[in-house]
Amino acid sequence: MTNLPAGMRRLVLASGSARRPELLSGLGLPFEVAPTHVDESSEERDPSTLARLLAERKALAGAEVQGPDACVITADTLVTRGGRIFGKPADAAEAVATLQALRGETHEVISGVAVAYGGSVASEVIVTRVTMRDYTDAEITEYVASGDPLDKSGAYAIQHPGFAPAARVEGCLCSVIGLPLWTLRGLLYDVAGIEATPPIFARCETCPCRVPTT
Repeated sequence: MTNLPAGMRRLVLASGSARRPELLSGLGLPFEVAPTHVDESSEERDPSTLARLLAERKALAGAEVQGPDACVITADTLVTRGGRIFGKPADAAEAVATLQALRGETHEVISGVAVAYGGSVASEVIVTRVTMRDYTDAEITEYVASGDPLDKSGAYAIQHPGFAPAARVEGCLCSVIGLPLWTLRGLLYDVAGIEATPPIFARCETCPCRVPTT
């Protein structure tokens, strides 16, 4: 497991997502989870700008709470198509409507990821194109009844083994799940000097985001 730089006692994932800790473990770093709650309201309508803004807002809020010895990681993921942003559905009916709207179509998943440490914050935005398969109304009903879509932007988990909603993914799969690992690895190096030598996941080996940190 990679050691943290001198002076940094903790690496903190400030997220309540159940998926991001699993992803972050792929970098082989010691970390703790401490969700940060911030006001996510904004008049910004550009999805990429909004994803970056929210990720940075969460990172700075987390850094203020965690203190100067902590490096804070945050992310925000948006699903968008035709100028419309599909957030987390308010209820089952909205989840059904969202999945019907995305069915058989290509949309963009935009993830903003931010790292805050030592009074500095840096962020990146990753855009991945996802084409959904032509699933049936019966499949939607069964999937929504499982409850899985209700806490997810776009009302789906791309990695769900039963529903398996995507026909094609163009870009970073980890970003769609919630945390673009190769991009995060670069930010950790740039902001905090953390050099992770990740075991990482097999699905990330061919990711277009994969670039060296040195």
